Amino acid sequence: MDYSSVFVCLMGMGTVFFGLICLIVLTEGMSLLIGRKKAAAPASPPSAPMEERPISPELVAAVSAAIAEELGTDVRGIRIVSMKKL
Repeated sequence: MDYSSVFVCLMGMGTVFFGLICLIVLTEGMSLLIGRKKAAAPASPPSAPMEERPISPELVAAVSAAIAEELGTDVRGIRIVSMKKL
């Protein structure tokens, strides 16, 4: 039995796409199934906001030293105006 290369290519691509479609359908089905169970669970209370801690001078010094090292300048040439924790 001699198959043409176009037939083999199309069969291979068709098999891959069929498999991918099956995976998409299965994952969507599992998402719907788990989504229902998650919605039925009671909602957790909101967490307390993080308390703002002042930034220590040691942290400012470490950040200044790291920036100076990266820029290749002296630490005295760097002025940090404000820092915000992300």
